[in-house]
Amino acid sequence: MGMYYAREAGLPEAVALAARDHYCPLGPTDSVPTDPVSVAVALADKLDTLTGFWAIDEKPTGSKDPFALRRAALGVIRLVLENGLRLPLRTVFLHAHEMYGGILSAQNSADETATALLDFFADRLKVHLRDQGIRHDRVAAVFGLAAQDDLVRLMDQVNALSAFLETDDGVNLLTAYRRAANIVAAEEKKDGSRQSGAPNPKLFADTAEQALADALASASAVMAPMLKAERFDDAMGQLAALRGPVDTFFDQVTVNADEANLRVNRLKLLGAITGTMGRVADFSVIEG
Repeated sequence: MGMYYAREAGLPEAVALAARDHYCPLGPTDSVPTDPVSVAVALADKLDTLTGFWAIDEKPTGSKDPFALRRAALGVIRLVLENGLRLPLRTVFLHAHEMYGGILSAQNSADETATALLDFFADRLKVHLRDQGIRHDRVAAVFGLAAQDDLVRLMDQVNALSAFLETDDGVNLLTAYRRAANIVAAEEKKDGSRQSGAPNPKLFADTAEQALADALASASAVMAPMLKAERFDDAMGQLAALRGPVDTFFDQVTVNADEANLRVNRLKLLGAITGTMGRVADFSVIEG
């Protein structure tokens, strides 16, 4: 009815459509507005509602969600993804919190509110994508990276990661990642100390060590601009190129060498494997 009243009042058609689409989408099968004014109004309403409730620490618990906050978050996700909006959510949450000014008796600070909302959106996104056949651990692997609050960028990275993990190189590198992480964790637990820092090339006793170190350094250098430019498929290709040096290293090199300095240096090299791969995704949360 708001749309009809707006038209009768001679208001611009964009205003009439925004009145009609203010609360859209109302559910997972409801249509998503595409007109810019409608999208802005629908987003503003939902983001304001979510920020206000989180600021006073009123969140859905269990199956109880009397203010339809889960639906509001899903609405934001669909509005952003289906319209391809590059919207930094953390910045938006912080701004929305600030807009309340002194009228809000907030229990949570702006930063606490934004952080908690991002965690909530991560869960809602997993549910939304699960219905589309996208595994939740793929989403978690990317969402766990620092400053990941752009849903469009995130989805591009999730899709590239999912495709990579369907290849032989992806499967083998995931296995190598787990092997490296497990060895390092076991040795650190045994020694009671953390093995961090870059390996010392002067302590490489096998050509496979140097080859792996060179491959990791090259991949890190090349991936950085690729990730910045959102060329995620190309970045996954750089990971795929690591398979050979990684496989050769594990075939030829005994990590737990008798010489302490060699063993520590090789553990650092294993840490470099997980660190390099961790720039693309958190492979530790990937299941199966």
